[in-house]
Amino acid sequence: MPETDEFWMAKALDAARKAFAADEVPIGACLIDAGGELLSVAGNRTISDNDPTAHAEILVLRSAAAKIGNYRLTDTVLYTTIEPCAMCAGALVNARVKRLVFGAHDLRFGAVESVFSICDSSSLNHQIEITSGVLAEDCRNLMQEFFKFKRLRMNKRG
Repeated sequence: MPETDEFWMAKALDAARKAFAADEVPIGACLIDAGGELLSVAGNRTISDNDPTAHAEILVLRSAAAKIGNYRLTDTVLYTTIEPCAMCAGALVNARVKRLVFGAHDLRFGAVESVFSICDSSSLNHQIEITSGVLAEDCRNLMQEFFKFKRLRMNKRG
């Protein structure tokens, strides 16, 4: 029986929780191939790696491309807890990802449905199938918990 979108989003959420534990913005992602095999999973590492491009989605794309020996990740599905930013959405298009599934919308920086529509733009040579809202409440709550924790910690330092 093929795994569900919720199953794979739970894997991305696990990676997001690990990012939270490492004091990174808790975004997680995973990429599966057409046969349902997990190619890669990662959480944000921008602070740990001192790399502004070390978003979960980018790390997953890099790892999967290295694993299969091709930057074109056709017939893959990327799961991510939060709507991708412009950088990540552009990378998904360049990698030729077939389908994107994300949890919560990012009303400030989301580049898939909220602010921009990069992944399915008819102006680009590749469009991605998009499914949003999978385990959205869990994804949103994790982000809210992280920023609440950060604010409390900052206020205690006062």
